[in-house]
Amino acid sequence: MVMTGGPGTGKTTTLNAIISIFEKQGYNVLLTAPTGRAAKRISDLTGYDAKTIHRLLEVEFDVGGKLKFKHNETNPLVCDVVIIDEMSMVDVLLFESLLRALRLGCKLIMVGDSDQLPSVGAGNILKDIIDSGIVPVTELKEIFRQEKQSCIVTNAHKIVRGEYPDLTQKKNDFFFFSRIDYQDAVKLISDLAKTRLPKAYNYSSFDDIQILTPSRKGTLGSVELNKVLQDVINPPAVSKPEMKSVLFIFREGDKVMQIKNNYDIIWKRGEDEQGTGIFNGDIGRIVNINRAASELVINFDGRIATYTFDLMAQVELAYAITVHKSQGCEFEAVIMPIIGGFEKLYYRNLLYTAVTRAKKLMILIGSEEKIKNMVDNNRRTRRYTCLKRMLCREEKDSQNSLFEMK
Repeated sequence: MVMTGGPGTGKTTTLNAIISIFEKQGYNVLLTAPTGRAAKRISDLTGYDAKTIHRLLEVEFDVGGKLKFKHNETNPLVCDVVIIDEMSMVDVLLFESLLRALRLGCKLIMVGDSDQLPSVGAGNILKDIIDSGIVPVTELKEIFRQEKQSCIVTNAHKIVRGEYPDLTQKKNDFFFFSRIDYQDAVKLISDLAKTRLPKAYNYSSFDDIQILTPSRKGTLGSVELNKVLQDVINPPAVSKPEMKSVLFIFREGDKVMQIKNNYDIIWKRGEDEQGTGIFNGDIGRIVNINRAASELVINFDGRIATYTFDLMAQVELAYAITVHKSQGCEFEAVIMPIIGGFEKLYYRNLLYTAVTRAKKLMILIGSEEKIKNMVDNNRRTRRYTCLKRMLCREEKDSQNSLFEMK
């Protein structure tokens, strides 16, 4: 089955109830999510251990050195129920691998928001499954009372309905600062991230505040913003070793993101736990740079991994990240500039996804007209796949075969 719904509609509460019922029936329940941060988030919200899909399926290599999963149709997962959170992020190939690893009697529950951006990889799994009508779908629509006071929640629902968000509020959790000049916007972002928000809300510039941008390129793209924010939030010092990559200078204390799946990196957590694999979208901090050994140590939410300097081509600064890279994550405070830029990247689902990344504070900086244009632009939500048609055809063929047998 599929359970879908926007922010504040009770997905987590309902999920907790479902897990509780299954456990009382004696079922073995496994929780999974596409990314490490998404898995950690659902684990924190439910109190149950959750793994990434890659860790659940256990990555290994065959004799030819080709990557494969340990669990498949010949070695299925030992469980009665699998629950996938953030299903909108799952692509076709990963979902196929997961399905192969499930026994025929296993229950599969897919939880996600089909109005968010589709997966970075191929396909539009969640929306196609919902639109096909061949599996039960529960859509949670009601915004519960304790959430109704949140402008983040109400504006997110407005955006997804094609309505303009309320940008006039000054005393809630959703703020808009009008800026037309690029440099003025950069200065305001830096000031908010470094000084104003930490002072007003006791937020950490590293752990609680995240700048999201539609694009990597341009003055307000993630690459240039990261260089500015690094010098403001983690300025150079004699006591901070540095190393230089093709795109960035990295120094101790920097907030960084893995931008490519790497199944070989060994990480440790505490004294007893060890594993392999740091994946696209994992965010961490550089805790040590050893120039003599040409190595760095990065802490990814408690997973301590050692990188050679050569591997740093797979890592970028993460003070600012693109909205696409933020999928599956939540942050206490989100700042998003919306000025100019590449028109194709300014569309409704991207704005909606950005707003729903904020837990307690959302700040938009830029042009009110540009924000309205984003809401009006619903064209980029389309992604062309064959899955819906194939599912419907398969269902029709199955019904015809059953009818012929009768």
